[in-house]
Amino acid sequence: MEKRYPISTYFVIIFIVSGLISAMGKSKPYSIATKFLPRLPNKLPSLLKLFADKLHSDPGSINLVSTDFGNIVRESPAAVLRPTSLNDILSLIKSSYKSSTPFKIAARGRGHSLRGQAMARDGVVVDMMSLREHMMNNNNNSQNRAKIACVFHSLSGKHHHYADVGGEMLWIDVLRDTMEKGFSPVSFTDYLYLTVGGTLSNAGISGQTFRYGPQISNVHELDVITGTGEFMTCSPSNNSELFYAVLGGLGQFGIITRARIALEPAPKRVKWVRLLYDDFSAFTRDQEHLISINGRKQSNAPDYLEGLLLMNQGSPNNWRSSFFPSSEQARIISLVTKHDIIYCLEVAKYYDDLSYNSVDK
Repeated sequence: MEKRYPISTYFVIIFIVSGLISAMGKSKPYSIATKFLPRLPNKLPSLLKLFADKLHSDPGSINLVSTDFGNIVRESPAAVLRPTSLNDILSLIKSSYKSSTPFKIAARGRGHSLRGQAMARDGVVVDMMSLREHMMNNNNNSQNRAKIACVFHSLSGKHHHYADVGGEMLWIDVLRDTMEKGFSPVSFTDYLYLTVGGTLSNAGISGQTFRYGPQISNVHELDVITGTGEFMTCSPSNNSELFYAVLGGLGQFGIITRARIALEPAPKRVKWVRLLYDDFSAFTRDQEHLISINGRKQSNAPDYLEGLLLMNQGSPNNWRSSFFPSSEQARIISLVTKHDIIYCLEVAKYYDDLSYNSVDK
């Protein structure tokens, strides 16, 4: 007979809304820009000559990078750089750093920042998606950045796996390539169409954070282009000050161009459960209990846990509705209409053929 284990506890849910794209030019340390810097247009002719057809100042290009996901800040750059190599980014930053009148530079991935972190008023926005597209389409590129390299590594008697990933790559790229080799990142955001460099420049909060830490806690090494135009490799033991400054540094200390991401064996199967509550106290008690079972070696600990709100506002057919079977959506909408707010726990447990019969415990 199947055993049932009651859940009771308290957990205060914190909703963290993050600006996920790295930016340069918002604070002094390592930065190449301040609010006192002159406008860029006077430098455009020389930059256009330096970067040929890679620097764009047409209204369409400018408009695309003048807003972000937060839709709170609007700042227009003078130009947009669409790089095809890391040397393009290096050259741009060096040209600003060595100039008597430097200008602002910001790296932009998917534009999911919230308050303009990926904007550069009167400066240059670096479109990291252009670099990704070039690497994905150029099969002969010597850096081989488009194909994620998964490596077995032994350190201090312990076995580790990691992937070397370009900062411009998306987490969906990382997951697809690592899954082909039987691995997956230890911690990754639930929305995968964000850049590696962008989330690592913020924190990378995920449903695995309670157990393994955010994405920035699962990185072995970085390649960074600093605000002085230097290309530096850093890790906990090499240039450690830069390493810890860049991770979660909101792009103020450099642009991440490569990250060595920790991997673990990919799960064979996943049990995915969504629990709905109309009582906040019961919701938080259960969440706290699940959070407390967080040891990496605890076989009964959940592998993924997130909390969210379903509110009686907006369209019922929003992106959250995809989490629930269509047959249940009418009932859920009815509950939300009745209570105004429904609390939801998303829980996932990894298992295999050997643990199939015990996963529900």
